[in-house]
Amino acid sequence: MRVEERFLRYVSYHTTSKEDKEVIPSTERQFELAKVLEQELKELGLEKVILTEHCYVYALLPATPGQENRKAVGFISHMDTAPDFSGEHVKPQIISDYDGKDILLKGSGTYLKTSDFPTLASLKGRTVITTDGTTLLGADDKAGIAEIITAVEEIITSGIPHGDIWVGFTPDEEVGAGADLFDLEYFKADFAYTLDGDYEGEVAYENFNAASAAFAVKGVNVHPGEAKDIMVNAALVACEIQSLLPPEETPAHTEGREGFFHLTDMQGDVAAASLSYIIRDHDKVKFEKRLEKLRSIEKDMNQKYGNDTVTLTIHNSYSNMLEIIEKNQYVVDIAKKAIESVGLDPLSRPVRGGTDGARLSFMGLPCPNLGTGGYGFHGPYEHISVEAMCTAVRIVKEIVRITQ
Repeated sequence: MRVEERFLRYVSYHTTSKEDKEVIPSTERQFELAKVLEQELKELGLEKVILTEHCYVYALLPATPGQENRKAVGFISHMDTAPDFSGEHVKPQIISDYDGKDILLKGSGTYLKTSDFPTLASLKGRTVITTDGTTLLGADDKAGIAEIITAVEEIITSGIPHGDIWVGFTPDEEVGAGADLFDLEYFKADFAYTLDGDYEGEVAYENFNAASAAFAVKGVNVHPGEAKDIMVNAALVACEIQSLLPPEETPAHTEGREGFFHLTDMQGDVAAASLSYIIRDHDKVKFEKRLEKLRSIEKDMNQKYGNDTVTLTIHNSYSNMLEIIEKNQYVVDIAKKAIESVGLDPLSRPVRGGTDGARLSFMGLPCPNLGTGGYGFHGPYEHISVEAMCTAVRIVKEIVRITQ
């Protein structure tokens, strides 16, 4: 089966995950795609195929005879799509011999513009797959799944000599839980790659250090006519907290390795208010300074308005995998050699986000991230080319071929 056929099949499944759920998977619908993948892997002849009660899919393509001493390599993608935008009833648009111009998304009447996505024009002449504008596409990360399974099928049919190849598909990556229950006792790869990036030829091994933070503000609510020296307006305190953070250090004003404070939610009234943030920085020292800034705000607000007026809760999410990958540089070297072998210059950029691979690297499985060839993730402007997916398949096969 061609990679684009698999991809179009997978995006028909509604697998959006949910925030703030304490169970994995966060949505039962993720099992629908997981069962399809389990069956497909079995039909291809892989061994140790299993779908766990928490919606993780694992499989092994055993080493070819005489190749058992090679390092075992793994390939991982996630099944869920982001809760930021609808992932139900996806209606892909397939544009053959794309002309390099803006693309009408017929379901919404909006346009996918080359001015907004500069890489779009470079896809001229290719077969481009977009949304119809009413949903996301699901290339993040069903493109990665399609690429991995297609590569495995072609490895089998072509008889490429190889060591053990492990395949893993996770739930809930989009809500930060994809690696939580990943079973490294079962998935016995020496190293792995997530296929969860964008640019063709990308091998990413530097991501944000990340945390979530929440301020809870407790006000004192009395009649405004008698409020002097008594009232503490929780909503105004919340506004003051936000005002104490540097306005230029937000996602809208930063790029590359620049970190930020991102206010994701704010609500409240006189009696109570809350603010939710995500905190990001590639530099560990700067990241810790950001968290200390929040702690100092909590302290200052309580000194100003009274003890226990403001309560700050911080949860660390993931760390920059760079410190692990630097100790396992061979993993990056293999990927770069494979990328070069298909005629591309390897691209390594700091990821302004995180992947399952970041968590897995700290769990003992060095795991950089490879590009899938998709762009505009998490919304109606998501798009990918068939040719890019084919390139990703070739890169996976080359990684397998050169791994010793």
